[in-house]
Amino acid sequence: MKKLDLTLYLITDSTNRSEADFLQTIDAACQGGVSLVQLREKERSGLEYFNLAIKVKKITDRYGIPLIIDDRADIALAADAGGVHVGQSDLPVYAARKLLGPGKIVGATAKTVEQAKKAKEEGADYLGVGAIYPTTTKVVTIITEVSTLNDIGRETNMPIAAIGGLNASNIHVLYDSAAGGIGVVTAIMKSDNPRATAQLLRKQVLENFKSMRVTQS
Repeated sequence: MKKLDLTLYLITDSTNRSEADFLQTIDAACQGGVSLVQLREKERSGLEYFNLAIKVKKITDRYGIPLIIDDRADIALAADAGGVHVGQSDLPVYAARKLLGPGKIVGATAKTVEQAKKAKEEGADYLGVGAIYPTTTKVVTIITEVSTLNDIGRETNMPIAAIGGLNASNIHVLYDSAAGGIGVVTAIMKSDNPRATAQLLRKQVLENFKSMRVTQS
């Protein structure tokens, strides 16, 4: 059984963090109610990425939260993670699905209706749509209007996590949108109290978002 809950999707950033502090932040965020965790490591070797994935998975397993690996279907497979998330320059969705099988989650980044339709056709379970706001991460930011997110939702009827620069003070722009949840990096990873921040964000989403957040297949 595959369970996908996009309510509060934590995307990690270990830049300039000790491993102990990084893992502690993830643990606190899980305590606060994140529903999905994506391990995103752009600059680690395969071995480093795999070893860190095993450590993070021990935390997410403790809370019953799926671990998603960014980009690397091989790492996801080797670590028995919950799934993988691929961008437009990564392994195609259909190839990731072929590697991981039907029981794992495959997510895809989509910034246009065309990209979203292709991801759906190839077997994606959900879409990450954004950036809604500029971000401070190392990922190149291309702003996606909320109207485009709504077009994607209408055309695909897929679960959507809005991503990019989102925090407690600005997610109100998504309250009547097609997003079923939010993906956050800085708001939690750089918070002085990641547990409390996660609790607040989760509360805002559950009370104000209109779209379905949980799917099972």
